[in-house]
Amino acid sequence: MTRIFVDADACPVKEEAERVATRHGVSMLMVSNGGIRPSQNPLVQSVFVAQGPDEADKWIAAQCGPGDVVITGDIPLAAKCVEAGAAVVKHNGEELTRANIGMVLATRDLMQDMRSADPFMVGRGRPFSKADRSRFLDVLDRVLRRVKTA
Repeated sequence: MTRIFVDADACPVKEEAERVATRHGVSMLMVSNGGIRPSQNPLVQSVFVAQGPDEADKWIAAQCGPGDVVITGDIPLAAKCVEAGAAVVKHNGEELTRANIGMVLATRDLMQDMRSADPFMVGRGRPFSKADRSRFLDVLDRVLRRVKTA
């Protein structure tokens, strides 16, 4: 049975993911350290993990598998989920797969090294846009259709 796991602590597309999950009749687990208002939607379950770094990531990585979809912007978590067989969608609508996760991890590591070498690079990321939100909705819908029929 397909489930959607949301790395919810800093997720800007929780409402959009819930709409898509509802349309497809798929259960959704919002995983966080707390501070997130539970949804009234019967398909959405809030999972609160222990406080601490990466506790939500560890829980998601241990629970997801083939047929599941994980929504996260955390690249190391995405790599673990892809390895477990889950489909992964970033908040901006980029799908992470076995074919591209290695390059995404390498780019993340390179950028992290560059930021640590140049303190003026901090905060130079592109802001989240309406186009990102729209692309996310489209990609999540397509990915859910694909994993439900697999």
